[in-house]
Amino acid sequence: MTLHIVLVEPEIPANTGNIARTCAATGIHLHLVRPLGFRTDDATLKRAGLDYWYAVHIEYHDSFQEVIEKYSSSRFFFATTKAQKKYTDYEYRDGDFFVFGKETKGLPDDILQAHPEQLIRMPMTDKVRSLNLSNSAAIIVFEALRQLDFPGMQ
Repeated sequence: MTLHIVLVEPEIPANTGNIARTCAATGIHLHLVRPLGFRTDDATLKRAGLDYWYAVHIEYHDSFQEVIEKYSSSRFFFATTKAQKKYTDYEYRDGDFFVFGKETKGLPDDILQAHPEQLIRMPMTDKVRSLNLSNSAAIIVFEALRQLDFPGMQ
């Protein structure tokens, strides 16, 4: 069983490190789309991921299009505050990808416009623009894992 998190041009090393730790704890694969807003030897990135980096299956990609082409038979869901449907409105399955944009801008409009039926959002008040990236990733992937009955976990 494999789920995937894709971070498109992440900017904050601590968020990526936290997401990597979530991936290590759950067996989810992590995909990082360049350019990254930090160096992969950044101390904040390493600290946030603790000593779990050995357990993270990680792939680097030069563009989001590269991810789509490599995994063309997979389903992709795109987290955005612009979505109409909630992340709980879907039934997830093995092999699904969850795509998140950069912290300051979210996903580019061309990606959102190309996949209008796969946009997902988390309900929240109008007091904030969005949730923290690492929190958002954890909320969505744990819903997918819950639906799949937490395969491979105790």
